[in-house]
Amino acid sequence: MITRRKFITKSSLLASALTIPSTLMSFTALDKESENQIFDVIIIGGSYAGLSAAMALGRSLRKVLLVDSGLPCNRQTPHSHNFITQDGEKPKNIANKAKAQVLNYQTVSFYEDIASKVTRSGKVFQLTTQTGRTFLTGKILFATGLRDLMPPIPGFSDCWAISILHCPYCHGYEVKNEKTGILGNGNLAFHYAQLVSNLSNRLTIFTDGKATFSEEQHQLIHRNKIRIVEQKVLAIQHQQGKLSGILLKDGSIHQLNALYARPPFEQHCKIPLELGCELTEQGLLKIDNLQQTNIPGIYACGDNSAFRSIATAVSAGSQAGAAINMALSTEKFNLK
Repeated sequence: MITRRKFITKSSLLASALTIPSTLMSFTALDKESENQIFDVIIIGGSYAGLSAAMALGRSLRKVLLVDSGLPCNRQTPHSHNFITQDGEKPKNIANKAKAQVLNYQTVSFYEDIASKVTRSGKVFQLTTQTGRTFLTGKILFATGLRDLMPPIPGFSDCWAISILHCPYCHGYEVKNEKTGILGNGNLAFHYAQLVSNLSNRLTIFTDGKATFSEEQHQLIHRNKIRIVEQKVLAIQHQQGKLSGILLKDGSIHQLNALYARPPFEQHCKIPLELGCELTEQGLLKIDNLQQTNIPGIYACGDNSAFRSIATAVSAGSQAGAAINMALSTEKFNLK
């Protein structure tokens, strides 16, 4: 793993953000003394959910540190959709603009590094980064996302998030009426078939082996004129991530313009699990309606604990920021 460390400065943001507030100079840069201070909140993960939480907290005058590796899971995705006011925008541009706006709040700092360990002593958490920096906080928010586990099919990872898609709401409109495939089996493939059949009537399900549909599911698929192909998948044919076909074990090639799939995933950051945070049956961090995990003082938001979309991540981040601020306010108010 490559060691990464970079302080976010005004000049670096000027080079990348779409709109930079003129008051960005109010951003408080990190210095060595930061290691001796206790942040109100440390947010691990500085993408959409983390930035949204940081804005809510910054506007409440909370001293916040955002730590991020700079490697979002959607870095291959060419355009974002189904996010009001930002439909069709590049994900990186959305994140850069959000970062510039968040860092306009004096109490928010951003540090590019990888979180490697979190320990707890009483009510204080200590974060250690990959480069050896340590920071202290009373509350910690994981906005760390998920890591997709690519199947060993040549070409799959090259097309992932470009022409192999996971969400009809985020990307389905752009491939409407195209030759479309579903790579999956059983309930998952049936669920996709229900959704995607509204977007294209040129639909084929590739089960990558013997189909496992129930009799009722099989009849409904047939009734909707969706073909089922049970041959093993050998490779995905493409040009720079743009799908052209799917090669099967019998040597046949099925021309496709888009393919829906949902590979397995794992938590991108293992630290919450090391701290004892529970997972749901789906492998997401278990949270309550205030975005708090089962461990007091530890919160989660974004893809690691909810439906995967930018709009949902932003909403969850805002809720997490408000919940943490309320907890901090209540604690302080009740001490007086």
